[in-house]
Amino acid sequence: MGTFLACEDQQRLAADLVAAAKASGADLVGPDGLMAQLTKRVLEVALEAEMSEHLGYDAHDPEGRNGRNSRNGRRSKTVLTGVGPVEINVPRDRDASFEPVIVKKRQRRLDSIDQIVLSLTAKGLTTGEISAHFAEIYGASVGKDQISRITDAVIAEMVEWQNRPLDRVYPVVFVDALMVKIRDGKVTNRPIYVAIGVTVNGERDILGLWAGEDSQAGEGAKFWQQVLTEIKNRGVEDVLMLVCDGLKGLPASVSNVWPSTIVQTCVVHLLRNSFRYAPRQAWDKLAKDLRPIYTAATEAAAAERLEDFDEIWGHRYPAITRLWRSAWAELTPFLAFDVEIRRIICTTNAIESLNARYRRAVNARGHFPTEQAAMKCLYLVTRSLDPTGRGRAKWVVRWKPALNAFANTFEGRLTPSTTN
Repeated sequence: MGTFLACEDQQRLAADLVAAAKASGADLVGPDGLMAQLTKRVLEVALEAEMSEHLGYDAHDPEGRNGRNSRNGRRSKTVLTGVGPVEINVPRDRDASFEPVIVKKRQRRLDSIDQIVLSLTAKGLTTGEISAHFAEIYGASVGKDQISRITDAVIAEMVEWQNRPLDRVYPVVFVDALMVKIRDGKVTNRPIYVAIGVTVNGERDILGLWAGEDSQAGEGAKFWQQVLTEIKNRGVEDVLMLVCDGLKGLPASVSNVWPSTIVQTCVVHLLRNSFRYAPRQAWDKLAKDLRPIYTAATEAAAAERLEDFDEIWGHRYPAITRLWRSAWAELTPFLAFDVEIRRIICTTNAIESLNARYRRAVNARGHFPTEQAAMKCLYLVTRSLDPTGRGRAKWVVRWKPALNAFANTFEGRLTPSTTN
């Protein structure tokens, strides 16, 4: 009964406020704007409905005079909402047993504000910038400490995500590195590694994030043994192909954890390294002329396409041709696989779009005070990519031909239970 009346009252109040705003020419937003007034009235009506449910009777009902617990006036409090600070009147009862739900005791901001803070953090804004944003847009004072507490609340969630169970088998896993600046006494470049799995359902699954040591020191087999063992302990029994580039100690560690896994040089890294030798305006043309090399039907055809590329670009960017020739032995093995498998390995959009989101957040910050702050920011980016919080998305549209190619090439390693 109370809930029904609350909904009915909300509709009536909203209509009244809109009519009054039109008549007076009131602003839509701002401290005294229509949205603030509407939020105030909706919250207060909802709180009154909660009080009625708590006591068992509506306001002004004679039953309130029976000597039992009853209403005892109201107290005002200001809560931060999505439209700015709103002052509301919260009903009280005589024995102080009322526990409101929509705006809890001692709650000073609605959950939507926390989500705004987390979203802005995922975009790379500092606590000071977020505080200034709330002051400018909402006219609200939200301190740096308060913002830090909001973002720190996701640390437990991040730990749970980093330790969640994974699929039994992944057709392909990509390992990539992102350089971030961390101020630990002095600002140093630190790698954050990300493992991206392609599931048997054709989804991108971000398996986890790991912070490495100083970029000049590099990581060896021991570091990668720990990372891959962690992934295996989370349920990954088999990886058909692992794609990486230039990560010291990783190939040897892969064979220790998954002996049958094929390690392949990453085409994405090779393309990215190629672009370093040319200006930005030439990248699209270079990418178009490099594509026939890694999509060729055979190794011999790929070698011919590399010669064609050298004839067009070799005089301007000879270092690119030398780069591909030096990586040839590690690049060409995948040309022996079905074209559908090669198409998955060479699909750069899913990786580069993720990297672009990570880099945007990192570049916006410049540097992070601690390793945990960097990891928290990148986790929030990952979290924002998927409403389920798992960081999943479609890898390619035409997945079934690739799945059949993997099943035929790696017979018996993709079990029926993983392909449902």
